[in-house]
Amino acid sequence: MDRPPVDATTFRRVLGSFASGVTVVAVRGDDGADHGMTVSAFCSVSLEPPLVLVCIDHAATCAPRIAAATHAGISILGGEQAALSRRFADPAADRFDGVAVVRGVTGVPLLDGALAHLECRLVARYEAGDHAIVVGEVVAATATGDDPLVYFRGQYRAVHPTGDSLR
Repeated sequence: MDRPPVDATTFRRVLGSFASGVTVVAVRGDDGADHGMTVSAFCSVSLEPPLVLVCIDHAATCAPRIAAATHAGISILGGEQAALSRRFADPAADRFDGVAVVRGVTGVPLLDGALAHLECRLVARYEAGDHAIVVGEVVAATATGDDPLVYFRGQYRAVHPTGDSLR
């Protein structure tokens, strides 16, 4: 039975019911400048080798820089970093102006104070509709014990665990 595809509004609303973490993906351009953007489409792919993926909209201002990069830094944002996420989502913002950055072992920019950092060697790219799926092999990683920032139903939310676990 052929059915028409789900319309974009419904698709977006339904997927908004899936809470996701919030990351900033950043690269160092050939010009030596840092380029980055907010990405919520991020997940692990493999433990052996350690792989992650991000999905980058072809229309994103950073898309050409990420496509040309060999390495990327992924900063997983903490519960108090919604303003950073908004800033890196704004195509008109000077995203790195005044933002504290640390350099990873590969030279990629990582946002200082983020919940966690991953440095990746970009190993594959796949076209998927209006996005590119970019796969990175993790070459360095660090994490803190802080609480994450999540995006759910169009809003940022901080998660504050109670310490209770589901059994």
